[in-house]
Amino acid sequence: MLSIARTLRPTLTRAFAAPSSGRAFKHTLPALPYAYNALEPHISEEIMTLHHTKHHQTYVNGLNAAEEAYAKTDSTAKQISLQSALKFNGGGHINHSLFWKNLAPANSGGGKLGSGPLEKAIVRDFGSVEEFKKKFNTTTAAIQGSGWGWLGYDSSTKKLEIVTTANQDPLLSHVPILGVDIWEHAFYLQYKNVKPDYLSAIWNVINFEEAERRLLEASK
Repeated sequence: MLSIARTLRPTLTRAFAAPSSGRAFKHTLPALPYAYNALEPHISEEIMTLHHTKHHQTYVNGLNAAEEAYAKTDSTAKQISLQSALKFNGGGHINHSLFWKNLAPANSGGGKLGSGPLEKAIVRDFGSVEEFKKKFNTTTAAIQGSGWGWLGYDSSTKKLEIVTTANQDPLLSHVPILGVDIWEHAFYLQYKNVKPDYLSAIWNVINFEEAERRLLEASK
């Protein structure tokens, strides 16, 4: 898949618009492309299992329920009242579907950024790969409460930028290249409240190959 962001954006659009058929679209939990223990020791099996089967599944269930309720009503007031549930659960589904693809076991290429278009773009826009990681970690750790840190591609400037979104808000201002979940459920069981340790560790399992594919697709 070249750009899960582009693939999933129609889903987000559908979530915020009345289904033309009068029937809700049924979303499902995507399978992980690796085992729950495959990212250890950087992300524990316990975290991955709970994060995927409990938290992401909850967003899927909530999105389906909200869309079903939306499809069944002709009341504008009721449709408006459902927008927060659609945004929160729809964003949670989109963000986590991106997140799983962002990761790869260290013995299967995770954490390895080879010389190529992504590496060159990072050096161009941030000075060096290490400076990019440092700025990304600092910006993401500074999120108050829960949210996401993103490396996004600005289609108007043709540049990579570090941006954040609150709660489960999806990234709509940029094309997502990679994103990191900074909700406590993503790290607390292993890293407690030490966000910098989690953010430092996650680079060991970032799927830069997938990120590069997204960049190439976004910059066409």
